[in-house]
Amino acid sequence: MTDRTVLIVDDEFAIRDMLRMALEIAEFNCLEAENIQSAYQVIVDDRPDIVLLDWMLPGGSGLELLRRLKRNDATKDLPVIMLTAKTTEDNVIQGLDVGADDYITKPFAPRELIARIRALLRRSTGGVEESTLQVAELTLDSDSKRIFLGGDLIDVGPTEFRLLQFFMSHPERAYTRNQLLDQVWGANVYVEERTVDVHIRRLRKSLQTDNHDYSRLIQTVRGTGYRFSARGVAL
Repeated sequence: MTDRTVLIVDDEFAIRDMLRMALEIAEFNCLEAENIQSAYQVIVDDRPDIVLLDWMLPGGSGLELLRRLKRNDATKDLPVIMLTAKTTEDNVIQGLDVGADDYITKPFAPRELIARIRALLRRSTGGVEESTLQVAELTLDSDSKRIFLGGDLIDVGPTEFRLLQFFMSHPERAYTRNQLLDQVWGANVYVEERTVDVHIRRLRKSLQTDNHDYSRLIQTVRGTGYRFSARGVAL
């Protein structure tokens, strides 16, 4: 079992039990609390790596606990995902404004939740990335924020740079648009999934020059999303 620990804060036993089973299958350790008082005590005593926090709780709302965590220097950086039946845009904005790192509405797919947890944990631990990434004549320099194709500097926007950086760091795997939004834009930024398609088109266009066509490295995976792969691609 992983050393990553998730605190589930929800007053409904059935939901806590369902989440615990899904998380343990995904090899997370689990802690549970049914109100904000016991949740805060668990956070102070056991230091979980991430919190799944319901909004409506007995003895005070999850939003109240979130505010308390963000005011405390010892807990302000603790990742929190709001997991709630409150679905209006105003609720989402309020949760994010208070400091939630992500906001998932019930009902939800456990696999998507686990993917979001893993993505958030990767960002919060600040994984070290290679400063230079290269595929054939395509080179991305993370330190200087420049991309070279066949020795020529190519012009891309900051979002396209981050998108290519993520792709080159994670080749041969298909990602959904939602996963790309989490990884490149961040879970606390609200943009539509079709925004990914717009930036993919821009990036592909940037990877086409008079002498090279590397746009084919970014492949559309029907029914899923996109994949970065050099397998079988003539460069």
